[in-house]
Amino acid sequence: MPQMAPLSWLGLFIIFSLTLILFNAMNYFLFSPQVPSSSIAG
Repeated sequence: MPQMAPLSWLGLFIIFSLTLILFNAMNYFLFSPQVPSSSIAG
C-alpha cells in the first residue's frame, strides 16, 4: 500500500462517513413512523 498519500485516505474516510450519514438520515426520514410530530418536522 502506498504510504505517501494520507490525504487520499482522509478524503476516502470523509466520503465514506458522509455517505453513511446520508444513508442513515434518508432511512430515518423515509422509514420513521409517520406520527403527527410538529416539533420535529415543522
